[in-house]
Amino acid sequence: MTENIITLLLADDQEMVRAGFRMVLDAQQDMTVVGEVGDGRAAVDAVVGAPSDARPDLVLMDIRMPHLNGVAATESITSATDTKVLVLTTFDLDEYVYSALQAGASGFLLKDAGPAELLAAIRAVASGEAVVAPSATRRLLERFVPTLPRADQGGGARERLEALTEREREVLTLVGQGLNNSEIAERLFLGEATVKTHVGHILAKLGLRDRVHMVVFAYDAGMVQPRG
Repeated sequence: MTENIITLLLADDQEMVRAGFRMVLDAQQDMTVVGEVGDGRAAVDAVVGAPSDARPDLVLMDIRMPHLNGVAATESITSATDTKVLVLTTFDLDEYVYSALQAGASGFLLKDAGPAELLAAIRAVASGEAVVAPSATRRLLERFVPTLPRADQGGGARERLEALTEREREVLTLVGQGLNNSEIAERLFLGEATVKTHVGHILAKLGLRDRVHMVVFAYDAGMVQPRG
């Protein structure tokens, strides 16, 4: 992998979609498309089956693909490698997106997003950030959490909370409610840098990838309840 260059794999069953993305991405000085695949099984093979030093930094993953859907492919990739996944969806609140986030995706993006939004999302994920704002993630989860089964019905998640301090639990709850760092700092009378430190500790202690998964975890642990 070339230093400072984000390497990308495009996983989408529509060749024209891949061609459109590739044209935009390859024009960037800090990005390069290293492969294209048309189904989820091929995406897993291209990442998990590759030598560790040849794996892409990030996969743009369509949800609905033949042979293996994007959710299953995402889980296989994120559980076995450090490659990040950015889920592509046709609909703002695709019913599969929450499952993809649970499976390890670092966020989601609409397929009709403009070039600037697409590039910003890729750079955010590559740097370890969440693609979607906490408020957008919250709306997604509030719509679909009541209708989708949780991985462990909250039991395992609640046990993992024992690793957090009381203050870290407060911060996690507020992240789950959709607050950003400045809003959390104001609510808890803390400095924003302190909140950022707490967020980092929470991610490390719980083994979570990013802020999106903090929100997912907060829901799974029962710390935040979906609106009825």
